Amino acid sequence: MKPAQLELVTTVSRPSLSPDGRRAVVAASRASFATDGYTGQLWVVDTSGAEPPRRLTRGMGDAAPSFSPDGTLLAFLRRDAKGRPQLAVVDARGGEPRVLTDAPLGVGQVAWSPDGRRLAFTARIPAPGRYGTLEGVDPAHEDARRITGFKYQMNGLGYVEDKRQGVFVLDVPPVDAEPWLEPTGRAAKEARESSAAEEAAPDPSRLGGTRGLPEARRLTPADRDATDPCFSPDGDGVLFAAALHEGADTDLRSMVHRVPVNGGEPELVAGAADGRFSYGHPTFSRDGSVLFLQGSDLGEEGTDFVARNAGIFALDAAAIGTGAEPRLLTDLDAHDHGESVPVPFGPGGVLTVAAVRGAGVPYVVSADAAPRALLEGERVVTGAAEAGGTVVVSYADPTTPGEVGVVVDGALTRLTDFAAPLRAGTRTAPQVEFTATAADGYPVHGWVYLPEGEGPHPVLLNIHGGPYAQFGWGWFDEAQAYAAAGYAVVQCNPRGSASYGREHGLAIRHAMGTVDMTDVLAFLDGAVAEFGLDGARVGIMGGSYGGYLTAWTIAHDNRFAGAIVERGYLDPVNFVGTSDIGWFFSEGYTGSDPERIAAQSPMAHVHAVRTPSLVIHSEQDLRCPLEQAQRWFAAVKRGGVEAEMLVFPGENHELSRSGSPWHRRQRFEAILDWWRRHLPVESPDQG
Repeated sequence: MKPAQLELVTTVSRPSLSPDGRRAVVAASRASFATDGYTGQLWVVDTSGAEPPRRLTRGMGDAAPSFSPDGTLLAFLRRDAKGRPQLAVVDARGGEPRVLTDAPLGVGQVAWSPDGRRLAFTARIPAPGRYGTLEGVDPAHEDARRITGFKYQMNGLGYVEDKRQGVFVLDVPPVDAEPWLEPTGRAAKEARESSAAEEAAPDPSRLGGTRGLPEARRLTPADRDATDPCFSPDGDGVLFAAALHEGADTDLRSMVHRVPVNGGEPELVAGAADGRFSYGHPTFSRDGSVLFLQGSDLGEEGTDFVARNAGIFALDAAAIGTGAEPRLLTDLDAHDHGESVPVPFGPGGVLTVAAVRGAGVPYVVSADAAPRALLEGERVVTGAAEAGGTVVVSYADPTTPGEVGVVVDGALTRLTDFAAPLRAGTRTAPQVEFTATAADGYPVHGWVYLPEGEGPHPVLLNIHGGPYAQFGWGWFDEAQAYAAAGYAVVQCNPRGSASYGREHGLAIRHAMGTVDMTDVLAFLDGAVAEFGLDGARVGIMGGSYGGYLTAWTIAHDNRFAGAIVERGYLDPVNFVGTSDIGWFFSEGYTGSDPERIAAQSPMAHVHAVRTPSLVIHSEQDLRCPLEQAQRWFAAVKRGGVEAEMLVFPGENHELSRSGSPWHRRQRFEAILDWWRRHLPVESPDQG
């Protein structure tokens, strides 16, 4: 894949299934250079495979489809003229959608009531005088912010205390009702006059109620964020996840609460302010007998996050409100069941996706039986659904960024071919599994991507972020772009990575830059020998934690022709006061002893760097703030080493995954230009 071919990459959402299991609906999304954004529509997929998939909607940005319980309607998110996702419904057979919200900052998660008469959704509401709500005052001239806690900002969102996310509920109007007409002339004048008082003092507990939109009522506290709405089986209550407890600013716990659908005080369902566990994503079984939860053990202090897997817990519905503790159903040391939202399976279970050795594996979890895998193999399942005995999944594998398939007796049948344009316009480099052996005998698992032509090929050692993350079996644009340019790409999951069990992930706690560095170098050496690669021409690169390990490695090994340090975690000390997660992350991974921190800090060892380095960072990155890159870049330059820095305006930590398509293209072009200069390929194809 060349940078200019990003538009050929289509991904798909989690599927929604009609109650009879005959139709699946997904949103298919791709980058658009024409709009410098992402375009997507809903597609209907016949699960029998008898009919080809067809486009159901034609919006510029349609996403997150969800069938109503009776299968007659679809709720989804539609991007409005300002680019904000709004809640919409459409007849499941097709037709003109009806938009139900005009949320000032857009809508997030959506849930149907059991009778299909109501929808719950999340939305962030700006405080008065913020984010354009005060006419004539731009953000640069708004009042100063008074900050008293740790959790005041978040990457991709900026400040969050003045735009709290709430759970709202609205009654679903008929989709075939006569459309609302914009008043003109005298009618417009009267409408403006009658609404002037209301507009001067808007009610933050209400959305809509004008301009033909149904009124939505806020159910959750206005001063706290709430997420993961879920109706109770009787439809009289809404469950949600939030940190409403005292001391919530100094721990990572989330608890599940219930509030009456007509409003009232939240009731605690699962979790405790002094408990070990954090809970979210409440999901009732179809028969209503069991409440399933995603949860993780955060230790006694509620901040022990390192290598913590998410598990599935169960609470008998009859025990809600009694103070009963949810019981754990999965192995927290072995598998992370946080890869997707749990969805109902059969009468009494749920479907989840677990990360296992770089794969995403769908599991059935029930309250009275051991979890069982439904589908295994070399792919990453990104979402799953079951209805009427039919199981469908969204997935990526080494040949496609996203498809929909049906699972029968442990076998997958592909139902879509969204990757056809990509396949026709590009060559997909084969993804070859490989395991190397570290110096201490530890197996290091990963993959090698080989370019066309005869070798030996120059090599790029690519390191993932996290650190508790992983490379996997899905089609990966980074590896494909570099392989198309003539480089062999080697990438592995060293100790510290996810999907190999908690012990594997804990190996670098308070020991970053130790076995993780020896693992990636052992994998590099092993791949060079196994695949006949050019070990004398090697580059190293990575983002976030991968930026950390790249910077750390070139301070300890001078073999590399060049390095790319992207959005890096480069100074654990400064990270504490600048990153949105700095108040807990650095201590969790590098500890609190100054000498031990320095022993793991790239900034403390930057004087040893001799490798030409390109630093890539985003201006609005709050996860690894820009100052991390600026200080490291300046130190490398002051040391007399060749260095360049590329800073992307308007982007955050997610640039390479969901940034502006033009910026993503420019990033790829800059990376390939850097390697063209420092690691040239004979007869390169780097367009």
